[in-house]
Amino acid sequence: MDRDALQAVQAPLKAQYTSDPNAAAITLRAEGTLGEETVSCSVATGQALVEAGLHPATGGDGSHACSGDMLLQALVACAGVTLRSVATNRGIDVRGAVSAEGDLDFRGTLGVDRDAPVGFRAIRLLFDLDTDADQDAVDSLIKTTERYCVVYQTIKAGTEVSVGYRS
Repeated sequence: MDRDALQAVQAPLKAQYTSDPNAAAITLRAEGTLGEETVSCSVATGQALVEAGLHPATGGDGSHACSGDMLLQALVACAGVTLRSVATNRGIDVRGAVSAEGDLDFRGTLGVDRDAPVGFRAIRLLFDLDTDADQDAVDSLIKTTERYCVVYQTIKAGTEVSVGYRS
C-alpha cells in the first residue's frame, strides 16, 4: 500500500472520528477454550487457532505457545504495523525487522518466592531498520511509533485490568 492509498482509506475514518468521537470507541474481544486433557487454552486469532500452554520453565513441554511469548509477539506486530503506517504516511521507504525480549523470574509465577514478581520485569523493543532516511527522520519515526502503538502504550501505561466470573 502506498501513501495515497493509505491516506485515502484513513481519511474518511479520521473525519468520522472527528465529527463523532463515540464512533472511535470500539471494544476488541478475545476468547479462549480451556484444554480438557492438557494444561492449555485455545485462542482464536484472526487467522488460526493457537493453543497456549505452560512455558517449559513452568513445566510445559514446549509444544504449546507461551502466553508471554504471545504478548511479546503482539507488541512486535503492533509496533511493526504502526511503524509501517507512519513511514508510509511520511513517504519514508523502510525495510527491516522488529524484535522484543522480556525478562521474567519464574519463581513468581510458580509461587516459589512470594517476593519474586509475577510478569515481565523489563521488556525491550528493538527496530532493526534499513532506510535511506536521515537520522532525524528515523528518530521521529520511532518516536511517533511509540506514541501510536496500542500495545506499547497499553503495557507502558499499566492499564487497569479487571477480572470477573460467569457461571
